[in-house]
This record gives sequence, structure tokens and C-alpha cells, in this order.
Amino acid sequence: MPRTAVSTLDSPVPRAADSDRRRTSASVVLRSVLEHGPVARSTIARLTGLSPASVTEHCARLAGLGLIRESAAPRRSNGVGRPHVPVDLDEAGFLVGGVHVAVPYTTVALLDLRGRVVARRELKHEHTEPGRVLARAAEGLAGLLAEVPGRRALGVGVAVGGWVDRETGSVVEHELLGWREVPVRELLGARTGLPVHVDGHARALVNGERLFGRARGSGSVLHLFVGNVVDAAFATHDEVHHGPRSAAGAIAHLPVPGGTEPCPCGRTGCLQAELSERTLCRRARAAGVIDSVNPMHVVAAAAAGDAVARRLLVERARMTGRAAGLLLDVLNPETVVVTEVGIIHFEDCLAALREAAGIRRAAAVMPTSFPDSVLAVAGGSVALDVLYRDPLGASPEGI
Repeated sequence: MPRTAVSTLDSPVPRAADSDRRRTSASVVLRSVLEHGPVARSTIARLTGLSPASVTEHCARLAGLGLIRESAAPRRSNGVGRPHVPVDLDEAGFLVGGVHVAVPYTTVALLDLRGRVVARRELKHEHTEPGRVLARAAEGLAGLLAEVPGRRALGVGVAVGGWVDRETGSVVEHELLGWREVPVRELLGARTGLPVHVDGHARALVNGERLFGRARGSGSVLHLFVGNVVDAAFATHDEVHHGPRSAAGAIAHLPVPGGTEPCPCGRTGCLQAELSERTLCRRARAAGVIDSVNPMHVVAAAAAGDAVARRLLVERARMTGRAAGLLLDVLNPETVVVTEVGIIHFEDCLAALREAAGIRRAAAVMPTSFPDSVLAVAGGSVALDVLYRDPLGASPEGI
């Protein structure tokens, strides 16, 4: 018998392309509300190119999910016509959890839909065994949530240094913590009962910068993170480059000309060995500046007028600038964001970094947008990036 052609227009089964288009449009609408809210639906239509009917439909859906709400007072255009009732993010209902695992401690936090830190806590590591670290993180998040009754967590974002596989939600390797093939998503999800999303902290901070920071609207962004771990992330057109198994951004072993620090890899002068906070603190102790392993004590000494502490921070910023300059030459980003303690607190450190990166591009290089909350924002941004990319799928009642 001859086959009868069936039109997809007559089929009751929605096409995958329709579902993808709906989710993409919902993302565009929610991003517009984030960037411009309170904002009229007609303005969203003009900014996004979506039809007014489509914008109205998506706003109703997002409001039903509890992500946006109508703003208080309707506004008239030139005093005539129907009033425009602007919409804005609904900041009263939902939060996201953020977890950042550093070498000495874990930061747990709650963030609102604008990426603002509502509450946070630092949990010093007694052990770095992953099960214990993640169990304490789950307990810390539960404690923070108990302090904000009536607000619900959409999910948890986890940011970690080293090699992090976003797709599997695992830490492939973190040398300083001694973690290898740790199923973070599985372990923390079982403890919290919430969706868990995991990414490297440099990539997390790129997402935080493009959603909530100074890099919003930039065509391309490079983020350089300099802590105990040194790594980088690069985004173009709102997409962060991950590479196979999310291995992109591993710059720890780039050689530093003239470097003298031995690296665990067996070589001398690797970027992370030269710039790590452990190295900074060891040099400060050797110079009699501090007697601890806390880099903020070096910052405090510099702020109190210790010339040696200031010199150590300026030199570290200058070396960071050389690394930024190399990445600038290779990637040519529109904006470079650097997270490093010296440039966050001292203008001369920022000036040294910009000079070393190259005066021609100095204006493109800036410190983190979150100087007082960078680790908390890193964790939360992992979950918020998922929300803003797919609000229908990331919301509890999403369809």
C-alpha cells in the first residue's frame, strides 16, 4: 500500500525545534527583565525582536513560575493610551545556593536572582576528603536556608578550581585538594535533594560577569583567576568555551620567563607555582611580613604601610599582567577581568598589572566586579547561568 504523507502541522506531537525555540525565547525574555527591569512588555518586544504576543505569553509563563512579577505602578506613554504595566524579577520567592571549594575552606552562600549575596558562611577545612567537604557544605546550605523562611532554593551551583567536567558534574583533578574523579553533582545532590550544577570557578565567574558584572554586553570576555589555583576562562557571544571534557582554561603550567619557583610537575617557573597565594604567603613569611598562610594578612600589612608587603603585591600583580598580556595576544578579547587580591585592594597593583599587560589594551583590563563576594558569586553563578539559559527547565514547575 502507498504511504500517506503526514503533515507536521497536523501532528499533535510538538516538534523538538518548537520546544527549543520556546525555551530560547523564554531565556531572552528573562535576560531582558534582568538587564532592564522594571521594563514594559512592549520594550522587551522591541529589544528582543519577539512579537508582542510572544512576549506576553512568555511573561505570563515566567510569572506563573514565580520568576517575574508585575511592578507596582503602571505607566502611561505621554499620558495617553493603555497604561504600560512593567515587569521585574520576583526577588521575594526564589534563591540559589552557591558552593565554592577553595584549598583552605569552602564558601557556602545564598544568592537572589540578580546575583546578590543574601547570606554566606565560610567553612574551614578540617579534612579535604571530598565526602566530608561536601557533607559540610550541604549542612551549611541547610543552615542558611533555615534563616530565610518562605524562600525556596531553585538549585545549587558548585564552583571548584582545577579540572572540572561540567557535563558529568565531577572534578576530574584538583592537585592541591587531592581530588580525582569526584562525582560532586551526585554526592551533593544526594545530601541536599536539589538540582546541582558544577563548573570550574574561572568559567563560573565569566558567567557572573556577563550576567551581573561590568562585562555585561561585551562581545568576548576573558577571566583570569589568581588564587591558590591559577586558571582562565573565555567567552564569546555569551558562550563559554569548555573544550573536550571541559578541560579548557588550564594555564597552571604556562612557563614564566625568569621564574624560580619549583612546581610539583617537576619543572621550574610554572605560572601557578609563581603566582599562587601559597607562594605569596611563603615569600611574605620569609621577609618577616606575616607569620600565617592567609594572603589577606599580606593585604592588611600593605594597607598598614608595610613597604615590603606592598612590593610583594605589586610584583605579583605585574607577573599576573604578563600572563594576561599573553592571553590577550592569543585570544584578543574585548574585555579582560582579573580576580587577584592585590588589584582588588590597591590602585598601584592594578596599574602595574595593566602596564605589564600592555598600555594599548589597558582600558580593557579590569578587576572583578565582586570584590567583597567573589567566591560566593562564583558558586551561585553556576546555578544562575543554568536558570537564565533555560528558565523553563531550571524552575521547579518548568515544562
